[in-house]
Amino acid sequence: MICLGLIALIALLDLTLKSGIEALPEDTFPRTLPGFGGRVELRRVHNEGFPMGVLRQSPRLVQGFSLFVICTVLLRFSLLLPQKRRRLEKLGLAMVLGGALSNLTDRFFRHYVVDYLYIKRKPLNRIVWNLGDGFIALGMLITLSSGLLPKQCGSAKKE
Repeated sequence: MICLGLIALIALLDLTLKSGIEALPEDTFPRTLPGFGGRVELRRVHNEGFPMGVLRQSPRLVQGFSLFVICTVLLRFSLLLPQKRRRLEKLGLAMVLGGALSNLTDRFFRHYVVDYLYIKRKPLNRIVWNLGDGFIALGMLITLSSGLLPKQCGSAKKE
């Protein structure tokens, strides 16, 4: 149940931040965020494709592929949910789903994903991303690494 709440929390938090970014006047961007030594900026980028604008000329393909991937991850997650072990894998997949649902909502209702965080550090300085993207990346790392840990820690290996 905690994982289901996490999915909703991540998606709602990111969608709320995106709505706040969209409501700000255009001339307020970019804005340096305090507390990060000038290395993090708030920006507003409308990404109609995949990361870094890949396939932005094919929005239906991007929507369809995104929906397919989310359904695949959701299927895997739903098969794991009743199992007592594999907590790390469930946590990772919940993070992926929360971020992906936020971005999918953008794709279907706004027809673009709102990206708003820019980090002035290589190699991250090539992209503008959002909180959902961060949770997708972190969730993928947790999910993949869960298969490397012993069974007791939530391994993805056969029980």
